[in-house]
Amino acid sequence: MKPIKVAIIGFGTVGSGVAKLLLEERERLARQVGCPLELARVVDVDLERPRNVRLPPGLLTDQLSTVLEDPEIQIAVELIGGLEPARTIVLRLLEAGKDVVTANKALLAEHGTELFEAARKYGRSIAFEASVAGGIPIIAAIAESLAANQIQSIYGILNGTTNFILTQMAEQGSMYADALRTAQQLGYAEADPSLDVNGTDAAQKLAILAHLAFGVHVRWQEIPRTGIDTVQAADMKYAAELGYTIKLLAVAELVGGGLELHVSPTLVSRHNPLAHVRGAFNAIRVVGDAVGPVFFHGQGAGQMPTASAVTADIISTALGRTAITFRTLRLWSPDRPSVVPLRDPAAISSRYYLRLNVEDRPGVLAEIAGILGAHQVSIASVIQHETEEPGDHPMVPLVIMTHSAPAGKLAESLAKIERLSCVEPGVVCMRVLS
Repeated sequence: MKPIKVAIIGFGTVGSGVAKLLLEERERLARQVGCPLELARVVDVDLERPRNVRLPPGLLTDQLSTVLEDPEIQIAVELIGGLEPARTIVLRLLEAGKDVVTANKALLAEHGTELFEAARKYGRSIAFEASVAGGIPIIAAIAESLAANQIQSIYGILNGTTNFILTQMAEQGSMYADALRTAQQLGYAEADPSLDVNGTDAAQKLAILAHLAFGVHVRWQEIPRTGIDTVQAADMKYAAELGYTIKLLAVAELVGGGLELHVSPTLVSRHNPLAHVRGAFNAIRVVGDAVGPVFFHGQGAGQMPTASAVTADIISTALGRTAITFRTLRLWSPDRPSVVPLRDPAAISSRYYLRLNVEDRPGVLAEIAGILGAHQVSIASVIQHETEEPGDHPMVPLVIMTHSAPAGKLAESLAKIERLSCVEPGVVCMRVLS
């Protein structure tokens, strides 16, 4: 039977993993598809770098034209990453009549509408399972397996780098800087980790999931996000004392006819399965109106987990499943209005954890409680340990757990609290998920 020819553009870590599967598992993949999947071309700017897979002679090239001008190549896998030249290359591949598979969440979050419109124009499809949560099949689950449901909420640990750092801080007592350095040494974090630790990576993935699950058009930059660089070892200690651990959560939830979206470090109750996701693993809890809660857990990055998802998309594209789903869902279509409105971030209610450094003298707690109360923020509990520091009024940590309150009201109260002479600047504030 005539093989389906595949090209890989970008021969880095993930590209090497995909090539490894296509070359070493040919018989098994052929049984899945019903015909051979032939790796016909691999394109990369670096032809000399050693990889952990040996390609047949003549397969590796730095010329994209060898893919664009070969009518027998049906599927092209974009694994370059970033926005450019990836965007231009995907547009050229679609124009050349290739179906595209990508793991590029930044590209979809930023240019999804343009790319999907181009795919529809040229009668092609785009598959993107590996763009969110690596080897966890969350895209197919939401788009296909849970299609009978109105999704009610998505709570996800979508970034393995930050989860590794927070795990080190919680379990090893590491300071943030030390945990980040360990993550870099082990290859979990980039030399410049800012896109991970500031919440950008998770927000881009959440924008994709929100579009799939709720039909909303939202730019990832519009999603409120807070990174983990303000989390300190003291917060881990107090969270554990209160029965929680801290995770960077990406949240999409229907509340009162509107959709809440945010990414932030969150205290998660130890009774919640998300609290037990360790190291560089990812996890997503999805609630559907018919199925109820469903929990996905696995490796969210790495060569072979991500290659697994990419290769699954190649199989689905070869079988024609991707084309059917692509035509039916009309994702990122400008003529498809958002199904639900986004809620005002200031109106989103949550319980909160607050850590303040305050003067150890009578009346300080009353001042703070008075400001919170004036803004309808109710205190649930307080922790203030004794200090052995010398001085008339040493500074001591004060931890407050609130009842549920709107984010806007809390922000107003914290702005006033920060101006008190008895409070050091830099109040730590995190959401609480019971």
